[in-house]
Amino acid sequence: MATSDVLPHATADHEAYRALDVARGRVEPALRSALDTLPEDMRHIARYQFGWIDEHGQSSDASGGKALRPALVLLAAEAAGGTAEAALPAAVAAELVHNFSLLHDDVIDTDATRRHRPTAWTVFGASAAILAGDALLSLAYEVLAGSGHPGALPGIRLLNTTVQELIQGQVTDLAFEQRGDVDVAECQRMAEAKTAALLATSCELGALFAGADRRRTEHLRRFGHDLGLAFQHVDDLLGIWGDPGITGKPAYSDLHARKKSLPVVFALNSDTPAGRRLGAHYHQPPTSEADLTGTADLVDTAGGRTWSHAQADRLLTSALGHLDAADPLARVDELTALAHLVTRRDH
Repeated sequence: MATSDVLPHATADHEAYRALDVARGRVEPALRSALDTLPEDMRHIARYQFGWIDEHGQSSDASGGKALRPALVLLAAEAAGGTAEAALPAAVAAELVHNFSLLHDDVIDTDATRRHRPTAWTVFGASAAILAGDALLSLAYEVLAGSGHPGALPGIRLLNTTVQELIQGQVTDLAFEQRGDVDVAECQRMAEAKTAALLATSCELGALFAGADRRRTEHLRRFGHDLGLAFQHVDDLLGIWGDPGITGKPAYSDLHARKKSLPVVFALNSDTPAGRRLGAHYHQPPTSEADLTGTADLVDTAGGRTWSHAQADRLLTSALGHLDAADPLARVDELTALAHLVTRRDH
């Protein structure tokens, strides 16, 4: 039985945070070495993105993120009977692709803060941030190609397919902003492409670099996919009701941007009085803090909040079912604890 099913939250959380810390400790030296191969200007922006330096190039201890995706690569590799060391290039590549997407997303969404400090594009300019993202994507493929691992070529193909999914997800997300008829199913497909795809690929890369069979690989991939979609539901909830001191983003950030996030789209399609009131003004820019608070209340009253909670719970259960079906040879406690941690709604 998984650790988080039998131990208090605090113990399970400790195990999850420890798994993230271990993954970060393993990946960061290799990640730093990879970034050292970039041209100086791109290297500077990339180091800022990872929280290692400030805008002036001075050493910084800012957050570089949770390291969730590299942790999933390494843990999945061990769960599939391989070693974390052999899967290290895949973990580095997954983290590079993730940060490529963040650099581009921040420019596209004109987000001013990430991880409690100014986004790279606000510091270095939009064009430079886009180019730095391109550099990270190119580097991800180079890290895999240079690993010499038998899984390198299929890993490159898998990662490339995933990047195409990420791009399509972003294109769809942007298109939603101009539409008033987005339904729940297509919003879920967008979230699968934008978020679930890379978490699924992270687990699949770990299994690939462990030489796992197709059955185990598929269940680990499904674990990552369902966990990723659950994570997006939680992230969308935090984008409306999250504490800015914890999320590192302004209050009601998704509502201010009029994002068609999962709880919002459910509310808009609810055919309730609150949903109809929401639809009548959601295409208009917010006018005040009270407007944003009222909009959040409409999403809640129309059922968006409750639905996303239920979906996150359902998807977490499904993810853990796939983890069990994969017959993991190791790290089941860490993967279970990590799944519970990233789908919590209070951080």
